[in-house]
Amino acid sequence: MQRNAIEPILGALVLVAAIAFLVFAFNKAGQRAYSGYPLTARFSSIDGLETGGDVRIGGVKVGQVNTITIDPDSYLAVVKITVVPEIKLPVDSVASISTEGLLGGKYVGILPGSSDDMMKPGAMITHTEASVSLESLIGQFMYSSGGSTKPADGTSAAPAGGSAPAPAPGAPAHP
Repeated sequence: MQRNAIEPILGALVLVAAIAFLVFAFNKAGQRAYSGYPLTARFSSIDGLETGGDVRIGGVKVGQVNTITIDPDSYLAVVKITVVPEIKLPVDSVASISTEGLLGGKYVGILPGSSDDMMKPGAMITHTEASVSLESLIGQFMYSSGGSTKPADGTSAAPAGGSAPAPAPGAPAHP
């Protein structure tokens, strides 16, 4: 049985292409370790935020989420992030948990403050805004509507016994 020389060469080319694709995807995904300075923030809710998530200013990625833990005393989520060294944040900056879209992933958004004093490595971001849960917003909307069966056009619903006959054209409507 003679072995065809094309098969091992083709297999090697497929393997090289797969490795090149993985390296490309890894670099494009932005899952590289950020060197920079660490900051910490505490949130009452971080629904969906994950370790490795983005830290963004004005929609531009400037860091990543390193760890997420819970403070056993205050029950707040403690989020440790790293910000690239080129970005210096004022001490009155605000960190918030934001969503990339209606069903997108979560990230830490930072709104830089206006103070002349800058945060030092390891500082605590004291101004934070928690995540807004889509489920709780829908629940609040449903609860606030009161479950009314009134049609959207403002007319009253038909009586429970059946539908009321429509008045003849030109006839006055009965109240």
